[in-house]
Amino acid sequence: MKPDLVTTEILGRVGLMRFNNPDELNTLHVPMLLAMEEALTLLEQDSTVRVIVVTGVNDKAFIAGGNIKDLNARRGLQHYNEFSETVHRVFRRFEVCNKPTIAAVNGWALGGGMEFMLTIDIRLMASEAKIGLPEIKLGIFPGGGGSQRLMRQLPLCQAKLLMFTGDFLGADEAVAMGLVNRVVPRAQLLEETLKIATRIAEKSPVALKFLKSSMLHGADMPLPAALAHEAATISLVFDSEDAHEGCSAFIEKRQPDFKGK
Repeated sequence: MKPDLVTTEILGRVGLMRFNNPDELNTLHVPMLLAMEEALTLLEQDSTVRVIVVTGVNDKAFIAGGNIKDLNARRGLQHYNEFSETVHRVFRRFEVCNKPTIAAVNGWALGGGMEFMLTIDIRLMASEAKIGLPEIKLGIFPGGGGSQRLMRQLPLCQAKLLMFTGDFLGADEAVAMGLVNRVVPRAQLLEETLKIATRIAEKSPVALKFLKSSMLHGADMPLPAALAHEAATISLVFDSEDAHEGCSAFIEKRQPDFKGK
């Protein structure tokens, strides 16, 4: 019996999602995408989970890209109807998830794997891992959101260089370009990622949810509209118990106990 393509585990307040198809290097096809979406829904709906970590099951691959045999079997309208709509929906679900997300990039994150990484809030990368968008070498281009997200996260000339050449980036290069937060030795990658996740999970889930929303939506607005959006969003946070618990804890010189209310 084939194991689940994606597994989930609850570690305190952190939900850990692992891509679990190492024989195919966790490459993306519709069943894999639907398994990712199902796992995300599970962790989103679990009120004990405050932060979601995503990684691969072994040292070889995070997500090594699209399944080339699967893609090669498609034609335009079929690809649009059967794959493009699914990959865009699922990746956007991760991007707008109301809980912070962290990627532990343990191995190859190529093509669709890097496109997926671009939807994740915080990214740690094993020192031996590689990322890249090599689709141009196959006569195609990034179609899982990468051609749009990358140029919003890098200077346009850098985004074009990566996509036009299809070159891979090592971990140090990815950090230098601002695509990854930190390089970690592979043996410590998950441990370090979970430490960060645990620190974030101690914060107010209400404040984290609205902060992420304010940044996500404000990034696509002109500054005056973004500031108005921020003002409305922070005002909503002041209706939460967490906001007053945090302020009271500061005044009383104690650690806050955020309940997510």
